[in-house]
Amino acid sequence: MTDTSADLVILGGGSGGYAAAFRAAELGLSVILIEKDKLGGTCLHRGCIPTKALLHAAEVADETREAESVGVKAVFEGIDIAGVNKYKDSIIARLYKGLQGLAKAHKVQLVEGTGTFAGGTTVEVDGTRYTGKNVILATGSYSRTLPGLELGGRVIASEQALALDFVPKKVVVLGGGVIGVEFASVWASFGVEVTIVEALPRLVPNEDEYISKQLERAFRRRKIAFKTGVRFTGVKQDDNGVAVSLESGETLEADLLLVAVGRGPNSAGHGYEEAGVTIDRGFVITDERLRTNLPNVYAVGDIVPGLQLAHRGFQQGIFVAEEIAGLEPRVIDEAGIPRVTYSHPEVASVGLTESQAKDKYGAEVTTFTYDLGGNGKSQILKTSGGVKLIKAPDGPVVGVHMVGDRVGELIGEAQLIYSWEAFPEDVAPLIHAHPTQTEALGEAFLALAGKPLHVHS
Repeated sequence: MTDTSADLVILGGGSGGYAAAFRAAELGLSVILIEKDKLGGTCLHRGCIPTKALLHAAEVADETREAESVGVKAVFEGIDIAGVNKYKDSIIARLYKGLQGLAKAHKVQLVEGTGTFAGGTTVEVDGTRYTGKNVILATGSYSRTLPGLELGGRVIASEQALALDFVPKKVVVLGGGVIGVEFASVWASFGVEVTIVEALPRLVPNEDEYISKQLERAFRRRKIAFKTGVRFTGVKQDDNGVAVSLESGETLEADLLLVAVGRGPNSAGHGYEEAGVTIDRGFVITDERLRTNLPNVYAVGDIVPGLQLAHRGFQQGIFVAEEIAGLEPRVIDEAGIPRVTYSHPEVASVGLTESQAKDKYGAEVTTFTYDLGGNGKSQILKTSGGVKLIKAPDGPVVGVHMVGDRVGELIGEAQLIYSWEAFPEDVAPLIHAHPTQTEALGEAFLALAGKPLHVHS
């Protein structure tokens, strides 16, 4: 018989929801987890994981084309999209099976169906009411579009892009943020002619300006076209393709238009407003401890204003589970959440951009940029880019920004440095293995500490 009451009821089984469920169960709480689709949510099934699988296939394609440059004989014959999708789907299936096993091992009660928050601490699913001592709202996000721009046919969002069974010849990507540049990177590696349209003045506009310039330079070398500071005005489609109109008067023709203008909070239709939850522009408003305005009702993940990242939701889920269990966890520092864009080259950052640091501390902030041209492992990998550090006046390093292939793997150390509130002198003595890309971080901190070695003036 299905229990309809528990210590904790969670609406949404994505990264935030299942993390809260597993951690709460570890702490001895009974948990009911409600999910309308599949455990793992968007990230596992229609977002992070499948996208990164495509990006790895794209990396292999590029390496095969360039194999001769390192003395390896290989022939690139093309992209077998059915094979790529089989590889992608096998990873999703394996991780999904693992999550299901973890839910069972934690004795989390899974309820399949669309849940509606009924007020108090009750969620209703298909006429059955599930009541907890506490409730967590974790219903995630959806692919946004622009007013008047309908998805359908040859106008697609990321979910449809991940399910394509063919490789298009030409694509226009509307949006130069994380999703847009990642798909542009994949398609360019697959041999597609790509043009990105971004209304703001630069690609990845939420990153430090140095990062944007480096990424744009790399995309030019890869022949990925982009038009920044120009607005989309409309699209027409027929059986042969799309015609995308821009405010400049230009028209771009392509096989597909990918709409990658961000994600919106998936709060509508779940009874939140009807139950009295404070909502602003679709987002559920919480305090720093992720409490909504209603007693014993919390919210985590993409429905809470801030970075819409799976690992943010995951950590928030753990935080709330520990909060409910009375462990008084430390409040999550939003600026300390690592950010990675898995394009070629990668972008990774944590903390404040130079502009944000100047807004907070004044114009006296100190910056230093280390060029990956001086890093042996980066040269072996044939990647360019750099590491930029931002230091508060008479204070610690408050921002680390990196661009280059595989720099996403360096973000863990960068996050530790930021969270530690480390001064350059604290990091400079640390030993970084040679040859590794982590040496680039080490060299940057040596230079900022006043003892540059592999740095050209």
